[in-house]
Amino acid sequence: MNPYINAVLLFGLGLGTTITFMSSHWLLAWMGLEINTLAIIPLMAQHHHPRAVEATTKYFLTQATAAAALLFASITNAWLTGQWDIQQMTHPLPTTIITLALALKIGLAPLHTWLPEVLQGLDLTTGLILSTWQKLAPFALLLQIPLQNQTILIMMALASTLIGGWGGLNQTQLRKIMAYSSIAHLGWMIIIIQFMPSLTLLALALYITMTFSAFLTFKINNTTNINTLATSWTKTPVITATAPLILLSLGGLPPLTGFAPKWLILQELTKQGLILTATMAALTALLSLYFYLRLSYAMTLTMSPNNITGVTPWRLYFNQLTLPLSMSLVMTLLMLPITPTISTLTTL
Repeated sequence: MNPYINAVLLFGLGLGTTITFMSSHWLLAWMGLEINTLAIIPLMAQHHHPRAVEATTKYFLTQATAAAALLFASITNAWLTGQWDIQQMTHPLPTTIITLALALKIGLAPLHTWLPEVLQGLDLTTGLILSTWQKLAPFALLLQIPLQNQTILIMMALASTLIGGWGGLNQTQLRKIMAYSSIAHLGWMIIIIQFMPSLTLLALALYITMTFSAFLTFKINNTTNINTLATSWTKTPVITATAPLILLSLGGLPPLTGFAPKWLILQELTKQGLILTATMAALTALLSLYFYLRLSYAMTLTMSPNNITGVTPWRLYFNQLTLPLSMSLVMTLLMLPITPTISTLTTL
């Protein structure tokens, strides 16, 4: 793609998200979400591969449906209450519809089925944008909606942690595994969003950091399925040695960074008296941890057979940019000790 067009599209991504961040009016927020969607569509279809075109079409139809539902709910709220302000949502009907529309936009269960299929058809760079940046604008709106009844969000969050863990067990494609990982992490963020929004922001920031590291590791190794992970030792041994730590941090294993949000969320749920909810969330985290362990085993403790079809991955001169990966890797692995400082900053 022409670099000027690429720059314009990336600018559109940033502009759409920024407009949604700054908006207090539902029409302005809707406009920001639409600019965001229209900017990423050409990035998704730039390779003209049938799978990429299929993924782009699915993504467009899903986001158009969610945007139409959000616009309908905001008009309904204005009709019932005379208010267009985001924080003045008082009627339960439009509030519920908008919550479901935003859940569809980010891929929250049970409205998640589009996310693994779309992510599977994209390249790793666009998949990284879809898994991280595209979640910021809907989360900004979810944080502002005053819900009188948190039951719907808790049920969707528990369903996400369960489906995200269960769905990734039998997958061999790395992009689908990362999609189910995203669904599971979304459940952890949403389960606490009405009780302690600062924890949701902390979990989202750490999820973006860890996912950034995982996607860059897969991109540098040029791997898209579990079988090709076994050839990573011959190409990038140092990155291959640190990759299991990234995956285990995504799984929430102490003493890595990914343990911090799960620990704080379970603690807050216990303070709110939601003991059963916290127990179910902790149990479903074990499912996610299993397929992260599976990826770690495939990457470090297996060797590829000698009769694989294709070119032997010799260790040639390595010229890819690794500075972003090294910075995100440090944050992915070593931020647990400064978690109290980070949580204090997010509450300011």
